[in-house]
Amino acid sequence: FEFAEHFSSLLGKFIYSIDHRELAAQLNTLVSQQRWGKLLCYEPKLKALLEKNLFNNFCDSPLADCDAAVTSCEALVARTGSIMLSTAMESGRTVSVYAPIHICIASSNQLVYDIRDALQLMKEKYGSKLPSFITFATGPSRTADIEKTLVVGVHGPKEVYCFLVDEEL
Repeated sequence: FEFAEHFSSLLGKFIYSIDHRELAAQLNTLVSQQRWGKLLCYEPKLKALLEKNLFNNFCDSPLADCDAAVTSCEALVARTGSIMLSTAMESGRTVSVYAPIHICIASSNQLVYDIRDALQLMKEKYGSKLPSFITFATGPSRTADIEKTLVVGVHGPKEVYCFLVDEEL
């Protein structure tokens, strides 16, 4: 996958899942390995899909207290390894930015080649009522200090995981 190559080269962690059951199992393994106790998901449909497949590690804690947050996305952009998010999503625009770890779950039908295709997808989905905010998240946050020393995870998530499921969400 071109998306996986670009996403991983930008310090993102890519995980492929054949179906919902494998997705839930892989997510359970990741949560256990990382010892995350508080996972947040504001998207009822996504939360129900995971719980139906035996993933029950969600909490009701405020965003500031969570270890990681799970969201869906509008699209995945293969050419840049970016995750497209918008204010029209149930998780809004703060979850993927303020959570220390962002876990994005997408289906293979959300994969597009470039930003032009992603924006066309948004036009088709929303018509003239486009979301007020559309962003492309490309890996964990990166910033540089005055000496141009790159620092990861200061102004956003320290880590970003993307689960690509070969089954519609």
